[in-house]
Amino acid sequence: MSIVEDGPLSPPEAETMQARVAELAALREQVLAGPSAQATQAQKKKGKLTVRERLELLFDKGSFTETEPFRRHRATGFGLEAKKPYSDGVVTGWGTVDGRTVFAYAHDFRVFGGALGEAHAQKIHKLMDLAEKAGAPIVGLCDGAGARIQEGVTALAGYGGIFQRNVRNSGVIPQISVIMGPCAGGAAYSPALTDFVFMVRGTSQMFITGPDVVQAVTGEQITQDALGGADVHAATSGVAHFAYDDEEQCLEDVRHLLSYLPANNRELPPAEPVDDPVDRRTEALLDLVPADPNRAYDMHKVIEEIVDHGDFFEVHGRWAPNIVCALARLGGRVVGIVANQPQTLAGVLDIEASEKAARFVQMCDAFNIPLVSLVDVPGFLPGVDQEHGGVIRHGAKLLYAYCNATVPRISLVLRKAYGGAYIVMDSRSIGTDIALAWPTNEIAVMGAEGAANVVFRREIAASDDPEATRRARIEEYRTELMHPYYAAERGLVDDVIDPAHTRAALVDALTVLRDKHAPLPTRKHGNQPQ
Repeated sequence: MSIVEDGPLSPPEAETMQARVAELAALREQVLAGPSAQATQAQKKKGKLTVRERLELLFDKGSFTETEPFRRHRATGFGLEAKKPYSDGVVTGWGTVDGRTVFAYAHDFRVFGGALGEAHAQKIHKLMDLAEKAGAPIVGLCDGAGARIQEGVTALAGYGGIFQRNVRNSGVIPQISVIMGPCAGGAAYSPALTDFVFMVRGTSQMFITGPDVVQAVTGEQITQDALGGADVHAATSGVAHFAYDDEEQCLEDVRHLLSYLPANNRELPPAEPVDDPVDRRTEALLDLVPADPNRAYDMHKVIEEIVDHGDFFEVHGRWAPNIVCALARLGGRVVGIVANQPQTLAGVLDIEASEKAARFVQMCDAFNIPLVSLVDVPGFLPGVDQEHGGVIRHGAKLLYAYCNATVPRISLVLRKAYGGAYIVMDSRSIGTDIALAWPTNEIAVMGAEGAANVVFRREIAASDDPEATRRARIEEYRTELMHPYYAAERGLVDDVIDPAHTRAALVDALTVLRDKHAPLPTRKHGNQPQ
């Protein structure tokens, strides 16, 4: 007799406690085994792990506790009444990651293609509510074919309940989405509402309308991967923060990311013992960063030199690479680093860089992660496309995020910091707590060349030797208004430091600001730029 098909034993077959326990064990074994060997083989053939293999990789060994393993749908019609598998296509529960409690739900593609129905959604709703009450992160392992069409509008209502909880828990508990298969239509909105999105190349796709619909409406032919694969969302759309070649590495980095995050917005991120000297001199920076503001260098190497053991976890590494956003530790404590990248587009701010950094700043502020901004920015990217694309409102998003942040904020100007981009990159005027600079800093409205061409335009044009006059006026402007101590003399920089002292100065500043308290005005919420 099949337990799944025929239901639990009834008297007199199960008259004793021992029989009931044996029945429970058999039932649980069948639930763990999944719907069928054929379904498991089909999953493996696609290069994907089963739902329970994924959970084993995510959680500490033996720590996962499942909720509602025996849940079944109650829908009828279209043959559903004859198919009522336990779990209803989603495994929910909690466990530990490095000893800290984490909740998770994971779609089982082997059951109804992981499609969401009423019972399936209710399991997720209850888990999300429990994670909120417990004040612990929640991870969604997404591998589902969208709404269960046979259940109609109740499936759509199930998605609405998930979205509502995503928003309610935004900035309250960390929410992580791991796309490990299809995630189409309405299902794609939940990951977009969470804090981080992971994807796996070749097996995961996200899109609102699939290739068939795109072709029917626009005539364009495109594959699922080209439309919404991991590389597309990691490098082009910015929907995915991370992309990996396999599920094992993906889940390992989910665990690594959790090590930087607090359990909820009422806690500080987990600190680690400091075995990298906080006063370690960073002499290598003297050679890494050229004094010439027009020469490029790799900001990643600067970050490596400053942070504990050179270890940092970059977010959105392939999207908008002209700005670097990363989680790291300084003196054992977690910080969020926002840094211009002179190696790409000279480190300018543009639409995508502004959006990327603004979202990161907001996340750090929500979860009590101090911000360190490494500034080397020549301005905003000029161009018709940028202006028509709304660089003003997108740049305002980063400005809004910094101004609204109440966590400790430290800015360090390495070289150039020109115009509005200087202001936006957490300058003293918008509220950074401690503003530092290197002796190579150039803080000004614009570069000396551009400034001289504007201020001395008529004099240069009337000169017998315009080029010589222009060079002289450039040097005059640089000497008068762009020398390394101009901003410090006016209190816009707290100190000009030796680059070799950078790590020690940042750790010292973070220590001073550890108990910072900066309440915002009473309000329902701000109306941030869109």
